[in-house]
Amino acid sequence: MKVMILSITTGQGHHAAAKSIGEALELRGTDVKIIDVYEQIDKHFSEALNKSFLLATKHTTKAYRAVYELIDTKTTPSTKYSFPNALGNHIGIKFEKFIDEFSPDAIICTHVLAAQVVNELKRRGKFTDIPTIGIVTDYTIHPLWEEVTNVEYVEIASEFISQRANIKGITNDRLLPFGIPIQKKFSVKRDRDEVRKELGLPVDGRVILVMAGSMGYGNMPAIISGILRFDESCTILAICGNNKKLYNNLIKKEFPNNVKLYNFIDNVDVLMDSADCIVTKPGGLTTTESMAKGLPMIFVNPLPGQEDRNQEFFLNSGLALAVTKTFTIDEALFLLFNQPGRLELIREEMKKISKPNAADTLAEFVLKLPQKN
Repeated sequence: MKVMILSITTGQGHHAAAKSIGEALELRGTDVKIIDVYEQIDKHFSEALNKSFLLATKHTTKAYRAVYELIDTKTTPSTKYSFPNALGNHIGIKFEKFIDEFSPDAIICTHVLAAQVVNELKRRGKFTDIPTIGIVTDYTIHPLWEEVTNVEYVEIASEFISQRANIKGITNDRLLPFGIPIQKKFSVKRDRDEVRKELGLPVDGRVILVMAGSMGYGNMPAIISGILRFDESCTILAICGNNKKLYNNLIKKEFPNNVKLYNFIDNVDVLMDSADCIVTKPGGLTTTESMAKGLPMIFVNPLPGQEDRNQEFFLNSGLALAVTKTFTIDEALFLLFNQPGRLELIREEMKKISKPNAADTLAEFVLKLPQKN
């Protein structure tokens, strides 16, 4: 069987999901091809799109949030001449040959813009015999997913957001509530003390993991200072992602030795095993990985739009706390660590919602799909 996985560059979450799915399928003997759709067609356009996303979410958050809300709450479908549909059609015409050349038995899209490309091709009568699955990588239904009506299935993070999907017009027969696909290493929980010894961290005392996402968002110095106000002796593991400027600025700060700074690393799973909680923005992949590890979460600096929705989901599900202008990080930590049984209750509730084997579940589903003629 041959499966093509399509993604779009906006952060690392969509690519991470694609990689997880690809690994699960390859373990089952599937021939997998992962492609960044826009980069394949026009690398400069792909880079411009990614930079535009970064600028919009980081520097014009109010405007981005307003646009997201406008698109998310509209009640009439976009015309074929709307920008997303026109772009999907334009890219689709150029991308058609890549699908033809690989001739997949199934297509998986980990970004709604990639799904739109396939949707437009199917609308024009192309590849109608190739089942396609869209992967929603957040705890909400992003705008535009309701418009890829020619994509046969939509995988969602949880059955608890199926109501939102139904409101958007995505019927239950198309929904696959398998979870957000993550790498296998996040579904394995190692002994905390053993990991701390391995990392050279104190076995006793609190260890707090701080992540700014792959793009390094947020006021990391202020977050670290706030954590130290709560517990000046705790070990802080601060990951800056791809933001080298942030990392270099933090190195210049006179933080105590119990503050450990990291650039982009590939053993986040190990650091999670060592930690008592994680302070992070509520990205879809990071929250899913944290849940799989049973790691209590405190949210800071959500991106406008989808991460606002993620935060709402986890707060309303009793799975996380959130820092605001009037509820500081030290207050959140105090509340988390001083309520008897709160940490254990959160971990138990996480087990009920977490789907750490989503990539395997999806792979098994794909293998059972009828192959094209």
